[in-house]
Amino acid sequence: MRMHVWLSTTVRVLFGALFVLSGANKVVPFFPAPELPDAGASFVVALLATGYFLPLLGVIEVVCGALLISGQFVPLALVVLAPIVVNIALFHAFLVPSIPSVLLVVGSELFLAWQYRGAFSAVLQRHNSLYFAK
Repeated sequence: MRMHVWLSTTVRVLFGALFVLSGANKVVPFFPAPELPDAGASFVVALLATGYFLPLLGVIEVVCGALLISGQFVPLALVVLAPIVVNIALFHAFLVPSIPSVLLVVGSELFLAWQYRGAFSAVLQRHNSLYFAK
């Protein structure tokens, strides 16, 4: 049982740290930008051209990563990060192929979602009434 808790905590903290670092790098770049294939570079250039999207994404990643590291509001952080994780997976599956990156990010998200599955039970129940009133 202790190994289970240790593994869950380790994945949560490392996953959070990944998002804090990558998110902070979007707001204030401190890691050099890697060379990207044309498709990946075009995608990143388009996001940069908006002027707001990458900084906004970076702030969201930092906040959610900090929540994961602290252990506070973990289910909320996982829900907010889910579409970002899907986009990261698709980016690394189609534009800049890197299967290990896809497996790491998606695997961590799914593992943590499973660990916190009890928090999602209410939203995963089918309700017959329009307003869920009883």
